[in-house]
Amino acid sequence: MAALTPATGAQHAAILGLGSYRPSRVIPNAEVVEAIDSSDEWIQQRSGIKQRRWATPEETVQMMSVAAARTALERAGVDARQIDCVIVATVTHMFQTPAVATAIAHELGTDQAAAFDISAACAGFCHGVALASDLVRGGSAGYALVIGVERLSDITDIGDRGTAFIFADGAGAVVVGPSETPGIGPVVWGSDGEQFDLIRQREDWRDVVASERPEMPHLVMQGNAVFRWASYQMAKTGQQALDRAGVSIDDLDVFVPHQANMRITDAMARAMKLPERVKIARDIAEQGNTSAASIPLALDRMIEEGDAKSGDTALLIAFGAGLAYAAQVVTVP
Repeated sequence: MAALTPATGAQHAAILGLGSYRPSRVIPNAEVVEAIDSSDEWIQQRSGIKQRRWATPEETVQMMSVAAARTALERAGVDARQIDCVIVATVTHMFQTPAVATAIAHELGTDQAAAFDISAACAGFCHGVALASDLVRGGSAGYALVIGVERLSDITDIGDRGTAFIFADGAGAVVVGPSETPGIGPVVWGSDGEQFDLIRQREDWRDVVASERPEMPHLVMQGNAVFRWASYQMAKTGQQALDRAGVSIDDLDVFVPHQANMRITDAMARAMKLPERVKIARDIAEQGNTSAASIPLALDRMIEEGDAKSGDTALLIAFGAGLAYAAQVVTVP
């Protein structure tokens, strides 16, 4: 048997640069309350959301991704031609194939980078970061680009009282590359398929095509059940990620959970007994829930507003349809 040459990569990986793109349309609660017989006060009490961003027709999944990626590349000091792999986390690229990652890689000017999409809903970005870290350390990529992007307004039923006020659009991107010290901790991830129906696409595409009045499938969610599950399960997952990274709760500077609901964020912070000095991302108030884009968008806002700085230790944790989840400790770029 011939001996194979083993793949060798960097000893450590880290996030080297971060970029984001927020759509131009700002939609306050006042614009969605009539269709769901609600009020601004009810929405804020239930979710913490004051407004959200919805994309214009020109702000496509690809356009938003490229804009966020270019900022991340510039901040990382990495040329697009150095990127060996492009990973796009999204559930709102409306082609079953090909992956939008291939078109994004081409527009950015990468040199025949591997490119693929992953479908892990709101947990997709953290999945992508884990994959990118392993690629860099395993030798499959010198640099990897991870993008979380959504146009959830395309699949939101504006008359659904349980979801119409929640979902939004946007993109965030990071460059992952070699580092002299560990910058991305071990991932803690998994899924709870028994809860498959709690967040899902309402209609099968085949049923849509066969219907007399076909329309875009919409998202539906059992909000109370998701709240109970996430508040309990994700606090445990967060602690496991800290433990695997060898970081204590007292070492933590920044907490960046998926921006699903302000009440879930508060419940997780209480359950984990986060010290008051730990800064907590609350981007959902101004941005809404952007699924796979929510964590990079939230972290970028924290950096811009001075709540997070380069070198800080941050816990990222995400959960969504499936129910899929992932968490890791990272160093803020």
